[in-house]
Amino acid sequence: MPVAPPCVLVIFGASGDLAGRKLLPALYDLAAEGLLHPHTCIVGYSRSALSQQQFRSACRAAADAHARRKPVDQALWLSLEARIHYLQGDYDSPQDHARAASLFAELDQRHGTAGNRLYYLATPPAAFAAIIRRLSEHRRGGGTAGFRRIIVEKPFGSDWSSARALNALLHEHFEEEEIFRIDHYLGKETVQNLLVLRFANSIFEPVWNYKYIDHIQITVAETLGVDDRGGYYDQSGALRDMVQNHMFQLMSLVAMEPPVSLDARSIHDEKIKVYKSLRPIAPAAVHHMCVRGQYGPGEAHGQRTAGYRREKGVAADSMTETFAAVKLLVDNWRWSGTPFYLRTGKFLPRKLSEVVVRFRAAPLTLFQKQCRSPVYPNDLIIRIQPDEGISLRLNGKVPGGQMLIKNVAMDFLYRTAFGAEAPDAYERLIHDAMLGDQTLFISGEEAEAAWAVIDPIEKGWKMTAVPPQEYAPGSWGPKRAMDLIELDGRRWLHSGQEAEPVIVCSI
Repeated sequence: MPVAPPCVLVIFGASGDLAGRKLLPALYDLAAEGLLHPHTCIVGYSRSALSQQQFRSACRAAADAHARRKPVDQALWLSLEARIHYLQGDYDSPQDHARAASLFAELDQRHGTAGNRLYYLATPPAAFAAIIRRLSEHRRGGGTAGFRRIIVEKPFGSDWSSARALNALLHEHFEEEEIFRIDHYLGKETVQNLLVLRFANSIFEPVWNYKYIDHIQITVAETLGVDDRGGYYDQSGALRDMVQNHMFQLMSLVAMEPPVSLDARSIHDEKIKVYKSLRPIAPAAVHHMCVRGQYGPGEAHGQRTAGYRREKGVAADSMTETFAAVKLLVDNWRWSGTPFYLRTGKFLPRKLSEVVVRFRAAPLTLFQKQCRSPVYPNDLIIRIQPDEGISLRLNGKVPGGQMLIKNVAMDFLYRTAFGAEAPDAYERLIHDAMLGDQTLFISGEEAEAAWAVIDPIEKGWKMTAVPPQEYAPGSWGPKRAMDLIELDGRRWLHSGQEAEPVIVCSI
């Protein structure tokens, strides 16, 4: 991969959790891989009262705790640390932004960053508008050559109208090719591999349609509750927090038509077509197509909770869902009548993110008279986390004189197949933004198209007085989530009613 050109990378919200856990460790790992230009400078900007040395110490602690490459190389770190700076300032202060612009110009002279700027908005969304406007003021008055790019973290709006307004604000001050709307799932290796799996393997593309695939399941499960994020989460909920972005991105990559090329515009166009092909869910039909739940009191994974409504910052009568399941239909030629089932939730039994492509069952007439064991449908399982990889489940005969059939999995794991740990998603995405490659980012039209699907569901839930169904921590969600798929004659791969263990053969 090419070394990114030198730039001044400005992290707004640099004292926050995202910067400490993900962004700063990713920058160290890029430097360790030789992909970060040795003249690139990092400027942390936040409202926290920190000295430059305190911020550098916090950066080192973040690298020690979260960097992929351990232990941290002392010589490499000292080289990087000399180019780390910190500014305390208000996000809407003209004076503070003027001080920042002066520092950036000084770094251009000292390190040869050629006026290149990459701004990362790692702040709460409420600060986005002020930062964008202030950056534009200094861009107009600076007259410096070099690129200007801005990375905008999720959530990108809270509904269609707010996403549209944010897009309008960004386009007022930046060109579309300068805007990088980030969804870190798109930086994960397995997600990127979806295009290769589908379009570089001739055994899959001919059967990737309604004739051979019975349905698609997408699950993103978390084992923790809302912890101390109750105040934020109660304004969002599982549908907005996970389905509209991460899960819709997975769905669109599974469902999209082959793009004409691998450039950003071609891929974005095909994903937008998927959103526009989704059958609208009218507010009155939400009860039949969508499920929402809240975890109740209980204990799971060593954590005890009094229930979501008793979490700090959560309203006692909250209707916010900690679990959401949705049945979607893509009304186009490829997927006619093939349902996509999406579910996500907190306090579930396992932490996992995966896509299950379940193929239609083989005719059973050949085995039903002689075989006492069931014949399972074939599953292609794309695991995003943990243990990134792909698993193909087949039926095989158990050795012996009887006709017994066993589910057998052929597993491909990244860590064993390639002998190396996959890069963190933020490494890839920050590097791509430095290169100006928008392929793994979201276009403005794409963000609005996704919200256009979600808004009627939220409206339907608000219209009804029925509260979210309670589920026990450590379970796979409310009963209605099981009914959503089981009333169609299907079953979640993970439901607490799994069949006997699968024989695994790694490849």
